This record gives sequence, C-alpha cells and structure tokens, in this order.
Amino acid sequence: MTELLFIRHGETDWNRQQRFQGQIDVPLNAAGHAQAARLRQRLAGEKHDALFSSDLVRAQETAAPLAAAWGLSPKLVPGLREQSFGVLEGLDVPTIKQRHPDLWQQWLEHRSEFALPRGESLLQFHRRVVDAVRELAGGGAGQRLVIVTHGGVLDMLWRTAHGLSLDGLRACEIPNTGVNRLRWTAGNLHIDRWADDEHLAGLPPQPSTAAGERQGA
Repeated sequence: MTELLFIRHGETDWNRQQRFQGQIDVPLNAAGHAQAARLRQRLAGEKHDALFSSDLVRAQETAAPLAAAWGLSPKLVPGLREQSFGVLEGLDVPTIKQRHPDLWQQWLEHRSEFALPRGESLLQFHRRVVDAVRELAGGGAGQRLVIVTHGGVLDMLWRTAHGLSLDGLRACEIPNTGVNRLRWTAGNLHIDRWADDEHLAGLPPQPSTAAGERQGA
C-alpha cells in the first residue's frame, strides 16, 4: 500500500476570472499564497517520505512552503499537469462564447472523447494522470507521498476511485489547497478523505468547483 496525499494548488487570479488556465503558467495570487501558508501550518507536523508537484508554477509555489517545513525537495512530475485546453487556454467564458461558439457548445456536452484543437480529450488526460500516479505509487510502495497538482487531475482521481464515467459534469468539490487522502492498494485507488479545507477557515470563500465547472484549474 502507498498513502497518497493530493493537494490542489492555491488560488490564482485566473481562478477568480474563470479563465481556462490549462497548461499556461499562472502564479498564485495573494489569496493563493495565504492558502499555501495555512496549508503549511496544517501539515507541518505530519511525516511524509517524499513531495511531488506538477511542474506548473502555481503548483510549485503551493508546494514550496511544505518543502521548507519538511526539508524536502519537490520532485516535478509533468504527467500531473492540468488538462491541455488547446485554443481556449487563456480565455474567459464570455470571450470563448464570442470567438468560438461552436467549440463552446461541444465543450458543454462534456464528452470524454472530445478534444479541443491542440488540446487533450478527457480520455487522453485520464490515461496520462493514472499512468503518472501508478508510477509514483509503485515506486513509493509502503511510503507516504504528498502530491501538489490541479483540479482536473483530482477530478480524474475521484472518478477513478468511484468507478465513474469520464463523461458528464464534475460531481465533487475541489477547493484550492484542499487536502485529499487516498491509498493505492493492489493497483486500485481508494479515497479516505476528500476536500478537507478546515485550514482555510476565515479566508474569503472560493469559487465553486462542483456542478460542472471544468475550467482549467
């Protein structure tokens, strides 16, 4: 068994603007840094064997306070990047509706095989994420691993653990710097606790990530 603690990166300005971030490097905003500091306070006393992060800057900036607290060097894993949204990256919803109305309508159908131009389908994205997690879990058997990643990645893991289809709307909350405790056992993923954000009490509320919001987190 491998214990896996997955964390979504802190907030960015583009999260607030509901812009498709995808694989564009967008840094944390002031709220995101405050969330990452709270996360450090929450987890500093825990013992973990290794720290991994998506190679996108918003994940690295979230991992940095944990790395300092634990004396660990984050290992960057490109396979844990957010989904690629191709031509829609960097655009907000009103702009997409104006410039790419046909693509927007296709996007709203949330079909797993649909890929935006120069982007990834959910099927491709899911395969990439599961392969990356399988490799980490296999190499860290018997260990406790911490992984800082993205909302879309976590949605793929939620669906995998529950045996859900990749089609359709997101059904789970995925707060910025939320703590998600999972286990990899005999090739299967199990969830022990999801979307734990008690450390964010008193901070401004976040935009919802449930009810179908799949903008690139």
